[in-house]
Amino acid sequence: MSISTNNTSKEFGPIRSFLWPIRSSELKKFIPMLIIFFFVGFNYSVLRITKDALVVTAPGSGAEALPFLKVWAILPMAFLFTFIFTRVSNKLSREKVFYVMMSIFIGFFFVFSVFLYPFRDALHPHALADSIQSYLPMGLKGLVAIFRNWTYSAFYVMAEMWSTIIMTILAWGFANDVTSVKDAKRFYGVLGIAINISGIAAGHTVTVLSQNSVCPLFNFIAADAWGQSMFFLNSIIIISSLLCVASFKYLHATGHGYNSETFKHHHGEAKFKMGLRKNFSYLAKSKYLVFLAVIVVMYNIAINLVEVVWKDQMKQLCPNPSEFNAYMGQVLTAGGVVATIVSIFVLGVVIRKFSWKANALISPVIMVFTGIGFFSFILFKDTSFGSIATWFGVSPLAAGVFFGSMQNCLARASKYTFFDATKEIAFIPLSKECKLKGKAAIDGVGSRLGKSGGSVIHQGLLMFSGTVALSTPYVGFILLGVIAAWIFAVKGLGKQFNSLVSQHETISVTDEETSTTKEESAQPVPSTT
Repeated sequence: MSISTNNTSKEFGPIRSFLWPIRSSELKKFIPMLIIFFFVGFNYSVLRITKDALVVTAPGSGAEALPFLKVWAILPMAFLFTFIFTRVSNKLSREKVFYVMMSIFIGFFFVFSVFLYPFRDALHPHALADSIQSYLPMGLKGLVAIFRNWTYSAFYVMAEMWSTIIMTILAWGFANDVTSVKDAKRFYGVLGIAINISGIAAGHTVTVLSQNSVCPLFNFIAADAWGQSMFFLNSIIIISSLLCVASFKYLHATGHGYNSETFKHHHGEAKFKMGLRKNFSYLAKSKYLVFLAVIVVMYNIAINLVEVVWKDQMKQLCPNPSEFNAYMGQVLTAGGVVATIVSIFVLGVVIRKFSWKANALISPVIMVFTGIGFFSFILFKDTSFGSIATWFGVSPLAAGVFFGSMQNCLARASKYTFFDATKEIAFIPLSKECKLKGKAAIDGVGSRLGKSGGSVIHQGLLMFSGTVALSTPYVGFILLGVIAAWIFAVKGLGKQFNSLVSQHETISVTDEETSTTKEESAQPVPSTT
């Protein structure tokens, strides 16, 4: 099945259909959405870089702390935040839910900026952590590091929750609710471009702020360059968050939000009681949701398996937090450039021309080839294969970090384009209740289960081998199995998605069984050939 592009090209012309397939009548709705996605993506990118620099380069810490963080801190907090989200959603309108959840994050980053980070030396129990470490094996060093640098751990957790709660559940959930399948083919490509451009802006911002030396004018904030950088980065995150809130408020004030007539017409006004147990029971009743959950979980396991190894190499090359953050900013900028080019010139036309399954397979295929290249160089860098680095005048370590950076750029670019677009489009044929509960379970906790699954694998390997470097060969083999499961789930979901769209059906889940019903609303479905 392929998606027809004739109507879009005739309405907007060949160039505009690539870059801006938005009608003038849609600007009051689309521009605020674009602003929200830009700043949500900007904060996500800044937080993704900064959280790693804080934890990996912290005293007594390293990349081995990341697997323990994702299992013993992030996973419980994912359940907690999903519980909070579902409870708040049961009591407040969806517009107010957005404000409440944003306020939690804005409040934390303010407290971290003015209290937790400035007083970190007094708050971190290094002496007690050293005593605990003396009784534990080396493989548990990462677990002790979480406790030792607990304020950094809290920042890491909140940064991870931003991607889950704000970007995935709130921002994309809102877009899915107020956008039809047909309009999503036009809107989501441009929204993806906005997110990718925000990544470029975030990477450049982080690089510039991290490379600056101490400024005497800001000694009242911090006496060191890294401390000043942290203050400014947190300030930018808070300002960006407030701009998101303002844009969301404008959408509702102009009648394009949850309370608009369009939203009521397509989705109804009924409220559904949500709970963690009931949300997960939805997954078990629907093959469609199970396949979608497997895709999300396998992606997060795969990316987590690779990134821990890469960041361990990064720590060796850039032990200073400012250098680490600056390099990560450069990687993010490069990845954003690649993703933006793909979004502008490739994503829109490929999504409209080829089937959902073909588009969804792009990400795991890229992960296979880039992963093989990265692990091959890391595993054989001390052999004659590693001598390739000398041809370019760099050390094998620097070359290994470069290959890891390239793998990260390509994998992340495919995630921000094809993976995100196909995943969100897969939610659209669901009924309103199924979409709300399924998305909360899959994106709220499923993504965390994936990252925690990768972290559990790393923890087991660390207990067995002692270091990330020694466990790397096993990680490479496990990665291949994870990607195979990912591809299997894509093929299974692709068959069901194509059937629903071609027959203009909406999938819903009842207490007894999974069912599909013909759509009765005027919501358009993309033409197929």
